[in-house]
Amino acid sequence: MTTFVLATHNPHKVAELRRILGDRLGEHDLIGYDGPAPIEDGDTFEENALIKARAAYLETGKPSIADDSGIEVDFLDGAPGIDSAHYSGSRDAGENVRQVLANMVDAPERTARFVCVAALVDGETEHTVRGVWPGRVLHAPAGEGGFGYDPIFEPDGVGRSAGELTDAEKDADSHRSRAFVELADILRGLYG
Repeated sequence: MTTFVLATHNPHKVAELRRILGDRLGEHDLIGYDGPAPIEDGDTFEENALIKARAAYLETGKPSIADDSGIEVDFLDGAPGIDSAHYSGSRDAGENVRQVLANMVDAPERTARFVCVAALVDGETEHTVRGVWPGRVLHAPAGEGGFGYDPIFEPDGVGRSAGELTDAEKDADSHRSRAFVELADILRGLYG
């Protein structure tokens, strides 16, 4: 049995990834990370995910998984992108949502996508996988569920915001689910 370190200090992500990975990890274990947070100075989701996974591996000596994720809005030329967590200049989710909506007041095009890159670092190999959840930005928040930009993001074909979806509905198809289900396949291939 292998113990994997989940390199995040975000309790929402920990809960979500435990639900998503659950049985997919088999007898392997997933523990949280309480070490120092690295400086995420990469230019891509891939680079930032690897920065976090490498830092957790160096701190713990255990195979570490991490993700970097955010929303890309076509009208905003892909912003907030890797700056999603602090798009408004703060790390306040409500402020970030308000900033996106303010920047899109007259937007004729509202297409967007959530992106998640999951990374594995184990000292011998590094892997990244990308999950994309296409949709559009709503004109106003809807729903109390989820976190971050969920209340203003409507996934394609759903008819509701991600903030209105149940955890099970979101876990079945989200960007994070898509990335981590693929990463789980890699973990099983490497660790059985």
